[in-house]
Amino acid sequence: MIREMLLTDLDRVINIENKSINPPWKKTDYEYELRVNPYSRYYVLILNEEIIGYCGMWVMFDQAQITTFVIEKEHQRQGYSKYLMDKIISVANESKCENITLEVRVSNVAAISLYKKYGFIIANIRKSYYSDNHEDAYLMIKPLGGNYE
Repeated sequence: MIREMLLTDLDRVINIENKSINPPWKKTDYEYELRVNPYSRYYVLILNEEIIGYCGMWVMFDQAQITTFVIEKEHQRQGYSKYLMDKIISVANESKCENITLEVRVSNVAAISLYKKYGFIIANIRKSYYSDNHEDAYLMIKPLGGNYE
């Protein structure tokens, strides 16, 4: 099941975040996204009544950007990412976005493979994008088409 992320989910989300992302977002970052940012959309993936993954995106007019996308390590490579990606694409299409963008570490082969499977293409390299080790990131884009009416 996928539902919108709630403030009450943040302890579990931060627990997964700290084990999965480097550098991890802080709880206050997520609180800002959920309480203040009018462009943010955040969702959790639940299996057996427990959050096992989550994703976030910004929908800004005709553009969508994935801000975070995480499946808990012990649930990776089991097909669960499909549910989050389908949700992101659905929200972007419903919002009449022209494309979805994201940044991903150039070394994250598994994520790059997933994104390519969903039609994302590498559009550019963001040099020294990550603050922890100055690793480059690929800017990836998935064209959607939008609505020009």
